[in-house]
Amino acid sequence: MASQAATSFNGNIKKALAGLRRINLEGLRWRVFDAKGQVLGRLASQIATVVQGKDKPTYTPNRDDGDMCIVLNAKDVCVTGRKLTDKFYRWHTGYVGHLKERSLKDQMAKDPTEVIRKAVLRMLPRNKLRDDRDRKLRIFAYGEHPFDDRPLEPYAMPPRTVREMRPRARRALIRARKKAEQQQQGANEARKGKNRRLTSEVSA
Repeated sequence: MASQAATSFNGNIKKALAGLRRINLEGLRWRVFDAKGQVLGRLASQIATVVQGKDKPTYTPNRDDGDMCIVLNAKDVCVTGRKLTDKFYRWHTGYVGHLKERSLKDQMAKDPTEVIRKAVLRMLPRNKLRDDRDRKLRIFAYGEHPFDDRPLEPYAMPPRTVREMRPRARRALIRARKKAEQQQQGANEARKGKNRRLTSEVSA
């Protein structure tokens, strides 16, 4: 098992180092994103902004001025709602009727790095710069990476502003809590009554 994990890690390192020669690294910053506990869509939008260079005052749509993005702990990324079971990735093999699909939960178990990669790539414009921006994105499932010799800059994610709950949803939440408390209270009373009955039968 340990040898298999080491083999996969070495394969990830080779994959991460591949294609660096095709990138002009002069003047680029190395931004590090920690995906642990981050919501997938919000994280992907920040990565897409940095990899396009939109956070720079010199941004131009027809030039690739984005920085290198290193994403760590991809296996610990979070999603909201029921996306783990309801979100599907679909592709076609090229044969008639061969439409394949895989749920987000299965994709996270198979390769969590592809989840973040697909989310970021689908936020980028479909033009000739897309492949170059994809090469600047290096994603790792765990916290190890082979770029320790580079001047890394941790990226601080902006604070998440939680929208105030709508009145109807708030009322529904209060009703659900009251119902759960009443059910718990009824179960406790039934348990106490059963105990009293048992003790009276034993004493008789």
